[in-house]
Amino acid sequence: MRIEDLLKKAEKPARYIGGEYGSGGKEFKKYNYCLCFPDVYEVAMSNLGIRIVEKVMSDVDGVFVDRCFAPWDDFGKLLKENDMPLYGLNSKRPLKDFDGIGFSMGFELCYTTVLYMLDLAKIPLLRKDRGEDYPVIEAGGPCTCNPEPMSDFIDLFILGDGEAINDKLAKLRLSCASKAEYLEKASKLQGVYVPSMMEVKYGDNGLIEGFYGITEVKKAVIKDLDKAVFPPIQPVGNIEAVFDRAVVEVMRGCPRGCRFCQAGYIYRPIRLRTPETVTAQAKSIAEGSGYDELSLNSLSTGDYPCLIELLSDLKKELPDTKIALPSLRIDSFDSEFVSESKKNSLTFAPEAGTQRLRDVINKDVTDEQIERCVIAAFDQGYTSIKLYFMMGLPTETDEDLNGIADIVYKIREIYSKHKRMPRELRVSVSVSTFIPKPFTPFQWERQITEEEFKQKIDLLKKRLFVKGVTLSWNDFTLSRLEAVLARGDRRLSPVILSAYKSGAHLDSWSEFFSAEIWQRAFEENNVNPDLYTRKHEFSEILPWDFINIFVDKNYLKQEAEKATAEKVTGSCFKGCKGCGVHKEFRCQLC
Repeated sequence: MRIEDLLKKAEKPARYIGGEYGSGGKEFKKYNYCLCFPDVYEVAMSNLGIRIVEKVMSDVDGVFVDRCFAPWDDFGKLLKENDMPLYGLNSKRPLKDFDGIGFSMGFELCYTTVLYMLDLAKIPLLRKDRGEDYPVIEAGGPCTCNPEPMSDFIDLFILGDGEAINDKLAKLRLSCASKAEYLEKASKLQGVYVPSMMEVKYGDNGLIEGFYGITEVKKAVIKDLDKAVFPPIQPVGNIEAVFDRAVVEVMRGCPRGCRFCQAGYIYRPIRLRTPETVTAQAKSIAEGSGYDELSLNSLSTGDYPCLIELLSDLKKELPDTKIALPSLRIDSFDSEFVSESKKNSLTFAPEAGTQRLRDVINKDVTDEQIERCVIAAFDQGYTSIKLYFMMGLPTETDEDLNGIADIVYKIREIYSKHKRMPRELRVSVSVSTFIPKPFTPFQWERQITEEEFKQKIDLLKKRLFVKGVTLSWNDFTLSRLEAVLARGDRRLSPVILSAYKSGAHLDSWSEFFSAEIWQRAFEENNVNPDLYTRKHEFSEILPWDFINIFVDKNYLKQEAEKATAEKVTGSCFKGCKGCGVHKEFRCQLC
């Protein structure tokens, strides 16, 4: 059966036809690479990272780059039933015909979807079962800061900034006669981890005793964002993407140092694009794609020091383009920013309900700043506020949870005093469960139990059962699995494989996630997930300790101790904190 015939039976055939306006060519070259995103089309088309990597590799002579995204269940079943392998969107060539496949792993719950895509492509799931006739399977993205849970499946992991290494790998592959030669030479490059070249030894207590072989891998870093490759045109989706707009990155890294935030540490050093560069890139994308909305992306866009100047430049160059400013912090909030980026509702993330707990997590935000920013929002005509908090944070008490409700009540009181609109205020409170992540000061902390989770939610439900206020929370089982996969070691690979073989895939979508499948997978492989959610000791060797992100482990320990003492370190705005990155690179905000 032809692809065209299958598309007629698909729920959303536009997901699988390729040929998007602004996308690349169709013809194979000497080296052929397919970028795979383990989520559905609408999510993948919103991802800036794969667009950058596509441009980096396409600029290498003799390299063809295609894209492939995870099919929804209906189309996946159609492919299997008709014995048709998963294919590249533009070329329509089976994935197994490519020389290399690169997965972007941005979320731990995508792991079984990686296997789902390999299986649909008729590529053996385990790297040990793939010979020279199969493509090299690579993976990059934030999750590769701890690659070990996926080490049985991936031939080569890319750690750090893709712009600094992907072109080098493409050129190397062009010069190598075999997969083995390529992996051996690639393992010597900064930013590359080849799991077959490292062994892990475990003690009788189940803890790691040591690493053998290649025992240190340094992440790749692009030092100058102004000189980094950036796609001048971004493909326009065949159907509306989750974030259907042009995207420009203004800054990489974050100066804040929130102790729970993995991205704030793994993306150091802080690097900026100049307003001139951002404006030129934004103009090129807007004119080349036709988007009428532009997102200025970073971990903390409000901290970009030239934001007002940049907004002024963009307004002159793109007067009909709406500017979206994600990641505005309360203490970097400015009514001028909001007036440039007006939306129906405004979103803030206090993260914790009391000043004490905000000090513990190094969230340098005061109650006064919260009050000031909501007044400014109400003055701009906003009648809807979204608030994001975490629960289960280290040292958290019921008083801290009650503080969440106190903030909501205070906002309602302020609105009644500063009301500018006849409409009633709507407050949306979203609470997520704290997940201890690698390369943070909280990487040694435990995750709360399901019983504790239920007690905390019950408290919040009682306090926030108020007209005009909605409370939402995450699925605890999903958060627990995310914590296990985030802090796991290579003993989790068999668990992931068992879960996939039992039907797990697209786990970040509630209609597909099955807690029972995962529980059975842990039991079948005699792996206790509590091993990974428990509190870890400072003396332990952690599964990711062989990776060097240039932030000193001793610095993370000091930050953990300061958290216990309820001491704030503050942001890099207030001077270099000596995290270790400064020994290798210069942060542009320090």
